Amino acid sequence: MSEHDRRDTGSAVAGAQQTEVAVLAGGCFWGVEDILRDVTGVIDTEVGYTGGWLENPTYHDTHDSKSGHAEAVRVTFDPSVLSYEELLEQWFFKLHDPTTLNRQGNDTGTQYRSAVFPQTPEQKEIAERVKARVEASAKWKRPITTSIEPASTWYSAESYHQDYLRQNPGGYTCHYLRD
Repeated sequence: MSEHDRRDTGSAVAGAQQTEVAVLAGGCFWGVEDILRDVTGVIDTEVGYTGGWLENPTYHDTHDSKSGHAEAVRVTFDPSVLSYEELLEQWFFKLHDPTTLNRQGNDTGTQYRSAVFPQTPEQKEIAERVKARVEASAKWKRPITTSIEPASTWYSAESYHQDYLRQNPGGYTCHYLRD
């Protein structure tokens, strides 16, 4: 029985599962999604665009700072299994280089910025605390450039970007977990 089937036929308690949403940008959304989708406690991932001024942007619109949007991943997770703080500290700040301004690997531009888009005031406080801890840890030789930006309208990316690296094994990614 698949995980989806178990959820549909589960008890009332499973049906009442609490979820939370995190919106994270750490460079090309393909690699970020590829790592986060398999984290225990993550229920769903979706790639898209947020943080800019252009309504209904396309992938093309996000490049060359034409829209102000970041390539981001919207992560739906179970906070009883994975806390927002753990998601940021154990996963987000380890799966990309948070010290490269508007760049990850060979990808450059504001659409590849490192950013957290807190969805609640509590998430904002947690993001600020985690960022400060990561900075103070001295694990990175350069300053953390990750921005904490206001939540803004979410625009889903085109369907061919969703689960891209599952559909295209061996496709480009510059994301991996760092110690």
